[in-house]
Amino acid sequence: MTEVAEKPISLDIMKIMNLIPHRYPFLLVDRIVECIPNKYSKGYKNLTANEMFFNGHFPNNPIMPGVLQIEALAQTAAPILLTMEQYKGKLALFAGVDNVRFKNIVRPGDRFDMEVELIKVKGPIAKCQGKGYVDGKLCVEAEITIALK
Repeated sequence: MTEVAEKPISLDIMKIMNLIPHRYPFLLVDRIVECIPNKYSKGYKNLTANEMFFNGHFPNNPIMPGVLQIEALAQTAAPILLTMEQYKGKLALFAGVDNVRFKNIVRPGDRFDMEVELIKVKGPIAKCQGKGYVDGKLCVEAEITIALK
């Protein structure tokens, strides 16, 4: 039997806001460019000097906080599950993070590209591997746990 290739979907900001409850200033993904439910998701966040967190992190040396990079990966992971029929209408909660490594700095003007792959799902808990890049350079990688409610 031949396996049928799944067609990736894309989500603009309005579709993302229909899936997850985050809003400015905490919505940290602008577009999902490619997602195959139950497999992977690729998205990005365009960062501007107007992002609220740059004011204090750090004055005259703005850097995207690592914790927000991880949150952005978690928001990119959510559509992998929430586009699946059995999880439609559920809330994807950030439940944990493991094996985090920060490799490069993310600054205003950068496009923060994210790739998240689903590792496993057991009941209402999912584990994903996420990576964030700027200009093709790895900036962050982490294992993210999501709980579905």
